[in-house]
Amino acid sequence: MRKQSKAYGHPNRFTIKMQKKLLVLFLLILLAFIGLSARLIVINRDNGENYKRQVLSQQEYDSVTIPFKRGEILDANGTVLAISNKVYNVILDTKVLTSDESNVEPTLNALKKAFGIDTVSVREYIASHPTSSYYVLDRRIAYDKVEKFKELQKDEENGSKIRGVWFEDEYKREYPNGSLACDVIGFTRSDNSGLYGLEEYYNDILCGTNGREYGYLNNDSNVQRTTVSAKDGYNIQTTIDANIQSIVEKHLKAFNEQYKDNFRQGNGAENVGCIFMEINTGNVLAMANYPVYDLNDTRNTDNLLGMAELDEKSKKTGEHLTQEMIDAMDDEAMYRQLDALWKNYCIVDTYEPGSVAKPFTVAAAIESGAITGNESYNCEGKLEVGGHDIKCHNRYGDGYLTIAEGIERSCNVVLMNVAFQLGKDRFVDYQHLFGFGLKTNIDLAGESRTVALVYGKNNIGSAELATCSFGQGFNATMIQMVTGFCSLINGGKFYEPHVVSKITTADGATVDNIEPRVLKQTVSESTSEKILEYCNQVVTGENGTGHSARPAGYMIGGKTGTAETLPRGNNEFVVSFLGYAPANDPQYAIYVVVDRPNVMYQDDAKYATRIVRAILTEVLPYLNIFMTEELSDKEREELEELQIAMKQPAVEEDTQTGEDGEGSQTDENGAEGENGSEGTGNDGKASGGDTSQDGQEGSTNPEIWKTFPIDPETGYAKDPNTGNLVDPNTGAVINGGSLITGEDGTTGNGIGEPPKVDDSQNDNKGVW
Repeated sequence: MRKQSKAYGHPNRFTIKMQKKLLVLFLLILLAFIGLSARLIVINRDNGENYKRQVLSQQEYDSVTIPFKRGEILDANGTVLAISNKVYNVILDTKVLTSDESNVEPTLNALKKAFGIDTVSVREYIASHPTSSYYVLDRRIAYDKVEKFKELQKDEENGSKIRGVWFEDEYKREYPNGSLACDVIGFTRSDNSGLYGLEEYYNDILCGTNGREYGYLNNDSNVQRTTVSAKDGYNIQTTIDANIQSIVEKHLKAFNEQYKDNFRQGNGAENVGCIFMEINTGNVLAMANYPVYDLNDTRNTDNLLGMAELDEKSKKTGEHLTQEMIDAMDDEAMYRQLDALWKNYCIVDTYEPGSVAKPFTVAAAIESGAITGNESYNCEGKLEVGGHDIKCHNRYGDGYLTIAEGIERSCNVVLMNVAFQLGKDRFVDYQHLFGFGLKTNIDLAGESRTVALVYGKNNIGSAELATCSFGQGFNATMIQMVTGFCSLINGGKFYEPHVVSKITTADGATVDNIEPRVLKQTVSESTSEKILEYCNQVVTGENGTGHSARPAGYMIGGKTGTAETLPRGNNEFVVSFLGYAPANDPQYAIYVVVDRPNVMYQDDAKYATRIVRAILTEVLPYLNIFMTEELSDKEREELEELQIAMKQPAVEEDTQTGEDGEGSQTDENGAEGENGSEGTGNDGKASGGDTSQDGQEGSTNPEIWKTFPIDPETGYAKDPNTGNLVDPNTGAVINGGSLITGEDGTTGNGIGEPPKVDDSQNDNKGVW
């Protein structure tokens, strides 16, 4: 083995020379630390307070969020419907404030003068949270108050002592027009996310991205900022015309004011809805229902007064809300009621549409070749189907009627015969083609899906086919009805309904244009022309049921509807009118639904037709649709009064009408109804009552009811054999029994009702 050289010594030996070097290095490091410490002591002695204030003040800029501005919602003409305005949160930094005790009093005084903040509570917070750097003293303060505070900071005497207060930017959603189009627009929560309507459906479009602001000290001990700007949300321009919307809402409110607390305590109806739409685009120009609420004060309980009370399962109790009932509500009950108020009746609630569905049945039969449209059927006041008598509105019978006359008079018997010619399978196929049971996919949050509320091929029987033919036995929404109807009268083009036409940036650049979209062809142009002809007769024909919907100077078409709600025999009805203008070149569709009007005899289409007339009287001139019909003296006077006073003349106190001959009763609640379920009146809904008419059905004198004496108390004709009250114009029984009577004399038995669904999703008329 080789030996280690003596020159190098032992390999693990720590020599004296090395120890000396290490000692010198240690002393140098120690001297450096002593020098640095001495320097820090000097800096702290001479400039410590200045540095302390700068570091503390930096907290204002340390990772501050810059909020985005939510996009605006505009009407078709650029009128602002929803906007976000900048507001400020008042933030207290206790550390900065208490860094100098002399700052406390001037700061508290300034807070009280500018914002009215209680200084006692602020003192308590300062005492209990001496190290807090973020405490919100007040929220969403307008800039004028912030400006007043900043002016106080400029005061030569005490301004420099106002410390520890800064302002956090935020945006507050505001709706300049209050309740206008509330059900279409929706509103936002405190976290800036949308609820209901457009605010919810287009939430991702309206929302932007928050920015950030960072702060740091540079070499000169000054605060420097780095900012990542916020990205604001996009604006949406709607198809809603604020002028038309305001006209519609005015007349819905007028109806409520007239009939509120009329027959029972509560609003003028459970709900009143209206949709005004362009027939050839699917653009919704107005959509409204009553009651409404203020978008700037969504929890105002005054809006609940008169609404139907809901139980724990959100079913109607039969009572209507009073102030005492509202005051006694817990939070859960209150939210149920507010949720019902905030929902859009036009797209959420479902109901049996009644006779407005008759044009769909006829269109399907003509389009499929099941009928030509030239057929005639004998109406004897009822039709036996599967061991049940299903009645017409006119229990005395209308005699032989053509298809056109069946629509004009709204005869159930004619429609049942048409449906039998069509057959169950084709009837179901066409219902789906027209959109029943399917969402329309309108760009609003909350649209109901009704697939469970229409019959399929596997569960529709002959009686169900019969009742569905005239709009009883299945449920629909308002938007489904008006969208499908537009396709019937525009040549068969089924447009997807929509409420937004354009998406733009904050500076006006277009991001997306939403063009009209044809989803399918429902009927041919020839079928569409026949439906137009039939529906025109509803308004212009001698026996038409929609005379009172025609505005002075104009010719329109459409169809009335009356449907009995569940359970059958409750004498509660949904009445409606689904129409269009002008009659010779339909451009605009209007659909008004009155859900259980607050009157003794609800089955009367005039409660809807008169609203239609009032709306069209103002809207058609606004849309530059010119008059084509000669005015009567009475109509001319009404229009002059409207031009002078801009007041709504349409919902009249009595049922007498002018030249249209709609109704001659003197009683306010007299029948002018429509043919269908246990209803009455001109629209022709079945009226109930004794199914035996003592051999009068099919009589050689089908207008025998015109010989009945007039009851002075009600203004109706009175059948001397049965005692039933009868519309003297149409023969419709007012106070009859059930639409369907079995061989054993029982009524209803579930025949003609919509398919059964979970009760938790349905109220007594199928709303879910």
